[in-house]
Amino acid sequence: MTTKHTIPSDEDLTAFIDGELTAEEAARIQTMVNEDERTAERLEFLARASLPFKQAFAPLLAEAPREKLQAMLAALPVQQSARSGPTPAFATRRRFLGALAASLAAGIAIDRAVIGIGKGFSAKDENSEWRAVVADYISLYTAETLAGPVPGREDQAAQLAGLDEKLGLSLSPEAVSLPGIDFKRALLLQYDGKPLAQIAYLDPETGPMALCIVKSDAGPKAPDLENRKGMNVVYWSNATHAFMLIGHAVADRMTAIAEGVRVRVEGFEQTRFL
Repeated sequence: MTTKHTIPSDEDLTAFIDGELTAEEAARIQTMVNEDERTAERLEFLARASLPFKQAFAPLLAEAPREKLQAMLAALPVQQSARSGPTPAFATRRRFLGALAASLAAGIAIDRAVIGIGKGFSAKDENSEWRAVVADYISLYTAETLAGPVPGREDQAAQLAGLDEKLGLSLSPEAVSLPGIDFKRALLLQYDGKPLAQIAYLDPETGPMALCIVKSDAGPKAPDLENRKGMNVVYWSNATHAFMLIGHAVADRMTAIAEGVRVRVEGFEQTRFL
């Protein structure tokens, strides 16, 4: 008879990764990882997440009320580690959500590198994995995250040019424009040691939306649709790159928007080499 395991909470799994559990608790988690595939996959996912949150919330960081944040941090309790004594509230992922909530209330976001999120597990399905990590990341965006004026075309072109060297994908503002949706910024992030382009938009009807791109040698794939973190995701790939458009708009609208981007980007890339 096969014993069914209840997957440990993300808090327990990240505490396990960070070495915060007692020997008995760690042994229990390790046994579950060895015996239960779902637990092993969730642990792998949490260990691989490495997107830089600081860049995502750079506009808030620039205007952050630092005195207020410092006062809030001073009020946070110091917890006792199972292994090495008191640890600051920002030191581990186990307190990430609470720290992020406090920081966003004060107008500051946290870079996961500061929190010390590690890597080291290999993905079983990398094409699915990167979309899951991006969805976790984008789910933190609000309309306020992307508030501010829409950059002019020259600024948009300059931001997009910064993606070319790392991704080998030259994009124009026209190629990535979305009908009725404001371009906000283009960022070069990193996932699992690979460059990841994120073009963020603000839809006046449904809120944040993003087009994300990574290099991929998995080969062409026709557009498909999935739901992650309460958002619709349209994803596809060509011979050299994988793409995903993620947002809160209904599936039909997301599919139509993604198809427009796909046609324009692929057309633009073809004309580059003529």
